[in-house]
This record gives sequence, C-alpha cells and structure tokens, in this order.
Amino acid sequence: MPRPERIFRTDAIILRRQDFGEADRLLTVFTPHHGKLKAIAKGSRKPAGRTTGHVELYTRVRMMISYGRELHVVSQAELSEPYLALREDLERGAYASYVVELLDHFSEIEEVNTALYNLLDVTLARLCEPKVDLRLLVRFYELKALELVGFQPALFNCAIGQEKIEAQDQFFSVQEGGVVCPLHARSGKFISPMSLTTLKTLRYLQTRDYDVIKVLRVDDMLHLELERTLQNYIVHVLERRLKSVDFIRRLRRLAQTDQVGQEPTDTAEFEEKR
Repeated sequence: MPRPERIFRTDAIILRRQDFGEADRLLTVFTPHHGKLKAIAKGSRKPAGRTTGHVELYTRVRMMISYGRELHVVSQAELSEPYLALREDLERGAYASYVVELLDHFSEIEEVNTALYNLLDVTLARLCEPKVDLRLLVRFYELKALELVGFQPALFNCAIGQEKIEAQDQFFSVQEGGVVCPLHARSGKFISPMSLTTLKTLRYLQTRDYDVIKVLRVDDMLHLELERTLQNYIVHVLERRLKSVDFIRRLRRLAQTDQVGQEPTDTAEFEEKR
C-alpha cells in the first residue's frame, strides 16, 4: 500500500489493546481510509500521559498517527465518542466484544474497507440505544458484515442447484454458503434443517435497512435458530470459533438462572475477561 503521508490524522475505533513496555500500549485500531493498523500509544499508561483516557476499548478516537518502520506511533489522541453504555452494561459490552472480534478476523492489516468501518461505528452506537434487541441487531450486523467481505449467504436460490427456493422448510449448508432445497440436500454436505420462518427472517434482515427491522418482535426459539445458523456459517468461513460467543452464552445462562430466583453468580470473572 503506498504511503504518501508520513503523518496523518484519522478517526479510529479501538479494537484491541495490550500493555507494551513500562508505560505504553499497543493498539489495534480500525480506520475508515487506512484500514486496520497497529500502533503504539506512548505514555498511555501514565496518569498524566497525553493519550491516557483517550484509548479505551470500543471507542471512536480522533488520532494523529506517524508511520514507523515496524509499528506506527500515535502522536495525539482525542476521544470523540466514548460509547459509555458498552462499559456500564455487561451484556452490551459482551456484544460489543463480539462485533469487534468478528470484524478483526474479517479484516487484514492496512486493507481499506470504509463501509465495514461505518458498519462497526453505527453498530456500536446502536448497542448503546436504550430499547434495543441486542440479538436482532447482532444478526443484522453479521449479515451486513458477511456481505461486505464477500461471504453473503445465498438465501433466495438453492446454493447447489441454483433454482428458486420454494416457500417451505429448507436446509442450510455452511460448505455451500447458503440455503439448499430438499432435493439437493440429499447430496450436500454439512447440511442442517432450516424452518421457513427462519429463512424468511434472514431474508428480511438481509434486504432491509436497520430502521425497518429493529421493530421486529422475535421469540426466543427463533432467536436461537437464527444465531445457530449464522454462527455455524461464520465458524466455517473463519475456520475458528470466536471467544466472545462463549462469553455471551455464559452471560445468557447467568441471566436465566437469576430469572428463576436462584442466587446470582458473581460477574467479576466476566469483567476480568473483557
């Protein structure tokens, strides 16, 4: 990738960070016009450092970045959107961790995808909205992200025979990348059944804007089938499981335990893993 600018300003969303040396942090950030970058925020662990408090996870930051030989350097950083609800609410933070982890695996260093950056930014904002169906929002995000990186699942024609899908219960193949009709399901691999309701919902999520789909009312069984279908497909595409998925499921089991009146489990272990 050509580098005409030695120093440049950019918006950036903090994907990951880790301690580096005695006072610095190594950041992985996603930017709209430079893609994913790794950069050192010098002095960000010092109480009086120039970037201290401005490089929190899952925040949007206005940065000045200097190109380095091996690692770039964050010369300046100013927090522009803190997305506070993602740190104040454990469940929202868990879903933020998932959408960021998914994007991290779908993107390469310095590979520019402005649409994917915009999708992440607006999704973090939507995760902070007071009355949001978090699972529905994340399913919408998954489908849009898959589309933007070239893995959009086929939902209108059989992924094997290419004929139009009829209005009946179908099958889904992670290997073929979409819905498979009952006839071709006999010869396909990695096939799982899919209800007509699930298929219709996935199509709706794939072809509508978020402002239209956010008013949908989805019951728990449908949520589980949507989640199973898309996450099985994502695991196949990435050839790995995402750590944040297990985290979310543990939180869900914890919430179900609390609802039946049992003693709540200490959530400190979850906080440590964020």
